[in-house]
Parts: sequence; C-alpha cells; structure tokens
Amino acid sequence: MSRLVVSALNFGLGAALVLGLSACNRDANADGGVGAAPSAQAAAQGGPKYARVVSVTPVHEAPSAPQQVCHDEVVTQHKPVQDTHQIAGTAIGAIAGGLLGNQVGSGKGRTLATVAGAVGGGYAGHEIQANHQQNATVSSTQRRCTTVPGNGGDKVVAYDVSYEYNGVTRTVRMDHDPGDRLQVQEGVIAVSDAH
Repeated sequence: MSRLVVSALNFGLGAALVLGLSACNRDANADGGVGAAPSAQAAAQGGPKYARVVSVTPVHEAPSAPQQVCHDEVVTQHKPVQDTHQIAGTAIGAIAGGLLGNQVGSGKGRTLATVAGAVGGGYAGHEIQANHQQNATVSSTQRRCTTVPGNGGDKVVAYDVSYEYNGVTRTVRMDHDPGDRLQVQEGVIAVSDAH
C-alpha cells in the first residue's frame, strides 16, 4: 500500500508541476514579458507587444541668446550759447535806448538823453540776452538700449528613448518618459507607454 501512495503522490506532484509551468508560460506570453520576443500566440491574437526601454535622456529647451531692448527717451539740454558775451543784446539795446533818448529833450539835454538811453538800453539788452540764453533749452529724442540676458535651458521639452525589440535597439523622441517598457507597433513605432 505504501507503494501505491508513493506512486499517487509522485503522479500528483508531476501533474501539479506541469500545470504550474504551463500557467507561467501562458502568463509570460500574454504580456510579452519585459524584453522578451512576442510569442506566436500573442501575434496571432493581435495582443499588445512591448519593447524593453534601455535608456531615457531628457531633452532640454535651448537657452535663448541675450537680447537688446531699446526705447526712445526725450532728453532736454541747454541750448549751446553762441554769443557768450551778449554782444548782440548789448548792441541792439544800446541802439534802441539811444533812439528813445534822442526823442527826449533838445540841445545838450538831447545828447545827454541819447547817451543815457544808449547806456541804459545796452545794459538792458545785455541782461535780456543773458536771461534768454540761460533759459534756452533744446529737446531731442535719443534711443537708449540695454542688453537683457536670455532665458530657458531648464525646461524639459522631450525625451530621447532607446528601446530594444527583437534584439534590435532603436531610438525615438517622445513627449513623456515611458517608464521601463514601451508598447510598439510592427516593432518600430512607439505607440504608447506601459508602466
């Protein structure tokens, strides 16, 4: 009887081992396994195929070059003085004052009034021109420029993904990190990620 029990136990263990291995192979073929070649059964059923991701390299945005920013600015300056000694104002004032003084009085009084008018008019003309030159301004528009440093270089804009499928390694640029495996279509084009 003990032989019968031992034989039954051996048969049961063998059957359990065969069924267990069969179930493991079926599960491995169903999801393609990481890095494994797709099974004929999965290909025949049209199930998803996966490639093993070898490396993922982030692609950063290129930094922009420094830029020059310009704006127009109104600048007011004192007008350059051409007659620094106010000779024109003094001369015109003296002539005007002399003419006015000449209209007053007669004889020696007229001569005295003309001289006094010329002196007073010359002084007044000198002061008027000096005051005018002091307050004379010129406005001009000048362009002012400054250099502003560029920006960028920190932002990740894509990922270069190397993947292995059927013993061949290929690279594709993606907008996201796919994780450790990648769903492929016809072994070449990455369709979606699979984490």
